[in-house]
Amino acid sequence: MKHTGSPGLDFMVASLPDRVRNLEERGLFNEAKRLANRILVERAELPTALASRLRWEPERIDRISKDYALTPDEAFGSVRVPIPDLTQEEFDRWVKDGLAESREIEGRVMIFKSFLPNLLRDSTEAKRRVRKPDETTERARNLLHEHIDALVANKGDSPCPYSGVAENRILMTVKAKAGAVPDGEIVRAWIPFPRKDPLQPEISLVSTVPDEHALADQDSPQRTIYMEREATGGGEVLFQVEYRYLSRAFYQEITPSTVEPVGLASASEACLCEQLPHIAFTPYLRGLAEEIVRRETNPYMKAWHIYRWITETVSYALVPEYSTIECISDYAARNLRGDCGVQALLFITLCRISGVPARWQSGWYVNPIRCGPHDWAQFYVEPYGWIYADPSFGGRERSSEKYHRFYFGNVDHFRLITNIDISSEFSPAKSHYRSDTVDNQRGEVEWRGGNVYYDGWDYELKILPSEERASERK
Repeated sequence: MKHTGSPGLDFMVASLPDRVRNLEERGLFNEAKRLANRILVERAELPTALASRLRWEPERIDRISKDYALTPDEAFGSVRVPIPDLTQEEFDRWVKDGLAESREIEGRVMIFKSFLPNLLRDSTEAKRRVRKPDETTERARNLLHEHIDALVANKGDSPCPYSGVAENRILMTVKAKAGAVPDGEIVRAWIPFPRKDPLQPEISLVSTVPDEHALADQDSPQRTIYMEREATGGGEVLFQVEYRYLSRAFYQEITPSTVEPVGLASASEACLCEQLPHIAFTPYLRGLAEEIVRRETNPYMKAWHIYRWITETVSYALVPEYSTIECISDYAARNLRGDCGVQALLFITLCRISGVPARWQSGWYVNPIRCGPHDWAQFYVEPYGWIYADPSFGGRERSSEKYHRFYFGNVDHFRLITNIDISSEFSPAKSHYRSDTVDNQRGEVEWRGGNVYYDGWDYELKILPSEERASERK
């Protein structure tokens, strides 16, 4: 689909006509797409937002189908890897109980492609029966705890909150699959790149494949490095970028009684507003914010009550692609579950409703033992400025007061920051709608004929050992 407006799909605030929504909810996706197209043809004078929503809906439906892509037999087989003695009857019960998320599509029960990690988190029975525990996760967590322990122990009387410097070399690869783009066409790729930030004061580009590239300004809200290559020979199309950067931790003790009312400076005004469709001040979310904050007037304590409520109430779970969710903050507050970005957007929304400036930050968590895409938040209090909140990490640590409190106001040095806002335009701009219309951690690929969705390309972020040289790579 051609990109004709905000990359964030702000027209999603327009609800679908009931006839279309009812077909979708019944899993009659093909009929829903046909009806959406028919309404566009038959009703010439549609409201702009509704027309845009109906034009987008067939693409959204296709993306939902790709999220719910596993047959019950395929899903059962995947669970038998960590739980070899699982019976069909037991698995069917888990599906019925909602532990293996599913939906009916065109008369068939289809399972959410990322159901297994959720199942192993949500089900005590499943966790107990796993054949081999994940030791890598535990080792990564222990390294993180050692880092936090050192930060707290070495704080002393230093007035500077930044410490714990880490130097990283990163190689990120995006590879369009064979046949994803016709031969002779130009493949365009945007790869996330570190942006200038107090947490990462030094950034240097080492190399790219191909050599020619366009690097977005260092203050870009969602920073990328852009490259293009011709698809030839029916093979894969490779893009790579290598860079170095320094990453610092942030640890600061705050005395709530010293916090002052937030001044409406221009730097914070935008961080008090709605950003539709995902940061939305709906009646439900307004009521929830009031219920959580109650009569608290201290901005820092307002944010604390919101953080504590999310970390105690909203459980971590992988979710469908963000581009398929109509309003992420509402999704989080209704389902009381969500991944790191879903929880961060709920925190930001509730803070802004409560008069506390808050904003997005994301990229990767680059623990050398295990790394992955990650999202978190910042909020602003006088006279301390911008400080951090990571609800998903805090929720994971809710049984430990020390680590749970750390992730309210502070952040570790295992961060790679490429974004400080959601749904921001790239430089150069993308012509077609993005695969991720909210965040940018994996990258984006397109050609003149359209966007190349995630099933058409692969990505990898690798932390390079210091002795490896760019010239040694093939």
